[in-house]
This record gives sequence, C-alpha cells and structure tokens, in this order.
Amino acid sequence: MSLSALFDAANLFVLPFWLLMILLPNWQVTRRVMGSFLPFVALAALYLYLFINSIDPDSAEAFANPQLADLARLFADERVTATGWVHFLVMDLFVGRWIYWQGQQTGIWTVHSLVFCLFAGPLGLLSHIVTGWVTQALRQPSESGSEPASSES
Repeated sequence: MSLSALFDAANLFVLPFWLLMILLPNWQVTRRVMGSFLPFVALAALYLYLFINSIDPDSAEAFANPQLADLARLFADERVTATGWVHFLVMDLFVGRWIYWQGQQTGIWTVHSLVFCLFAGPLGLLSHIVTGWVTQALRQPSESGSEPASSES
C-alpha cells in the first residue's frame, strides 16, 4: 500500500470513533467500542511501521538533538509528515477517549471538548479541564452563609 493510501486510511479509520463519542455518547455500542484498546493498537502499529520506514541517519540525528530548523526540514519529507500525522491521530483519539470516559463517569458535558480535540487535541483537553472546573464550581454548595438558619424550639 502506498504512503498516501496509508495516510488516507488512517484519517478515515479514526472518524467512526469520534462520531460515536460525539453523536452517540450514551449508546451501549459506543461504550463497548471505546472501552477497547484495539483501535489504538492498530494505529500504533501503523505508526511503528511508518516510524521505522522514515528513520534514516539524518532523521535520527535530528530527533536525537531537536533543533527547530532541522525538524522543519525533516517534516518536508512526506514519510516523516505522515508519521507525525498518525502520531497526532493516535494521541488525539486517546485524549478524546479519556475525555469521553471522564464525561461518562462524572456527568460533565463533553461534546464541545471532543469536537475541539478532534480538530486540535490540546484545545480539546484544555476545554475539558476548564469545563470540569466550571462544572465543579457550579455543583458545590454556596459557602457564603446563605443556608437557611435553623429554627430552635
């Protein structure tokens, strides 16, 4: 299979998982699918294959002592770019899965964070953290002394 076909397949492979988490989060099938690590094993295996096939002496040296200019030159190589993109796909989906399970366990609303995570993983993570803080603050009883006074008889 060509590099371009592997790249396209990896992009399509992750979409059903995102759609399940975003559109059908409470469906039993979604819970069962997202409870499995098999999607990550498949993506990580593809990543390993691409990584091995993109390493040469120049790339090994650039990764061993990363300098921005060297990495920019390195990512001009389609093999390295495809490898890096699959890295993003694996890690963003893994973080998305964590956000999904956090929402299932705590009742925190996650759809917006999952959409952010699909398109820009770290923004989705940040969104989920902030949503968790806001939700927790809203769920805590007020400590301003506004509780009704008890009547003594």
